Amino acid sequence: MEITTRRDDDVLELAIDGRLDAYWADHLATALEEAVRGGADRIRIDMAAVSYMSSVGIRVLLRFYKQLHAMQGWFTVVRPSEPVKTVLELAGLEDLLLRAPAAAPRAAIRRRVDREAAVLDVVDDTPGATLRCQAIGDPGLLERRGFSAQHCRRVAFPEDTMGVGVGAFGRGYDDCRGRFGEFLAAGGAAAYLPTDGTNVADYLVARAAFVPTVEVLYAVTCGGRFAHVARFEHRSDTRAVPLATLAEAALDIAGTDTAGLVVVAESAGLVGAALRRSPALDAAHGASAAGVDTLFAHPGVRDWLSFTPERAYIRGLALVVGVVTRAAHPALTPLVRPLGRAPWPAGHLHAAAFSYRPLQKHDLDLRTTVATLFEAETVHGVLHLLTDDRDVTGAGESELVRGICWLGPITEIEGEGGRS
Repeated sequence: MEITTRRDDDVLELAIDGRLDAYWADHLATALEEAVRGGADRIRIDMAAVSYMSSVGIRVLLRFYKQLHAMQGWFTVVRPSEPVKTVLELAGLEDLLLRAPAAAPRAAIRRRVDREAAVLDVVDDTPGATLRCQAIGDPGLLERRGFSAQHCRRVAFPEDTMGVGVGAFGRGYDDCRGRFGEFLAAGGAAAYLPTDGTNVADYLVARAAFVPTVEVLYAVTCGGRFAHVARFEHRSDTRAVPLATLAEAALDIAGTDTAGLVVVAESAGLVGAALRRSPALDAAHGASAAGVDTLFAHPGVRDWLSFTPERAYIRGLALVVGVVTRAAHPALTPLVRPLGRAPWPAGHLHAAAFSYRPLQKHDLDLRTTVATLFEAETVHGVLHLLTDDRDVTGAGESELVRGICWLGPITEIEGEGGRS
């Protein structure tokens, strides 16, 4: 069997020549999987030259029909040969697979933003909307392991509030003391990586009157509506989109020096770190055999933090949440770090890594997208994203292939001492 592909505007057509039996059905499935991973969500199968199709071939067609339908795309068979048409009619599938697809509405593209490594199609979803940012707690206490009950506060994360930091699910400081770890929250869901030795990410998803809450040691949160939604993809002459490039583009789209963002994207590799032990545990729990006072000193840092020695979670999905900036703010400066080799843009971004699933292209609802991720896929980990710029051995920065970015300008930043 031969498979020939061609593009017709935003439709991908695969022409099949030969027998679609159990052996060749696997080859067709592989070709379709790669097409979907490559961003295709409207697929046409030309079966004029197919001399035979078994039930295994039918199963492949149905599988991708359902998958693309769930993505709000479409999948159809055109020009079926007589053997194919007969099999589909006898199976009662002619109306499903041979029916001409209805025109699917596309989100109106207001503008296109081009970058060296990325192309972004932007929809101004809620023009004029802004985000209010709050810096909670003192991140400097992390290095000194100086947290106590007075530094813990409960923070609710309804659908319109996002945040990242160090926290835990539970009832107060004493309950969470041995479990505080990296967390993120967005779109009515929250996830964190407990530091009690289980090393299994946990999550909460809003439902009915239930709203996720996190016991927080320190965090940066944003409330309000996102003004813009951008679909992005790496350029054809590049492998992926560096995180710093996406952050710069988000700031340009927002038209501000500081922005909040939530990204759901296919990962080309995440670089970051996660706490191995709760920073609320005192020094007696063993920061280092050397007895140093700082959590980040060698060699004790290895007891407290796990780093990605190379890009992790490649070809999975990543939910990235946080704030990015290209200007100094008194309240944010202690919380942000450079996202690339240059000082700016800087940010505080966490990522939850999931199993791969195709992204919808037409429904850009944040809550639905995030809830589907948590309820349908496995959370493999939660990372604080960092740049590893060591010469030769450094893993570099996180990179993404394609995805969706909800973003908005931050116009108000409030720290522990008030607004800045």
